[in-house]
Amino acid sequence: MKSEIIHPDGWAPAIGYSNGIQMPDGTLHIGGQIGWDKRGKFPDGGFVDQTEQALSNIAEIVRAAGGEVTDIGRMTWFVKDKAEYLANLKEVGKAYRRVFGKHFPAMSMLVINDLIENEALLEIEATAYIRRP
Repeated sequence: MKSEIIHPDGWAPAIGYSNGIQMPDGTLHIGGQIGWDKRGKFPDGGFVDQTEQALSNIAEIVRAAGGEVTDIGRMTWFVKDKAEYLANLKEVGKAYRRVFGKHFPAMSMLVINDLIENEALLEIEATAYIRRP
């Protein structure tokens, strides 16, 4: 069995990367997801809306691989503005729970200078394990 590219139906093509790659052992590597939708459009809101969209993107990739958000074991967050994250912590938590419920994988958060997409305020990558038949 070989690795398989995971690309949710209806998403714009990923150019030069994969949104997800599932390995033969069931490990699903989810590339960094930013706060744009499946067409590559950012929501009108700010940090909280982008956070919820990035998390929703991760959840959709996991479901496309046949899993659930509870299969995610690790996440790494990259945020451009620590103060903005901290100022919105309560709303970020609500957005997180709307997508992931009370599932809390191992997480790291890094504050970075910039991201490739100018409008992106954060990027989140994840790893899941989905048992393959």
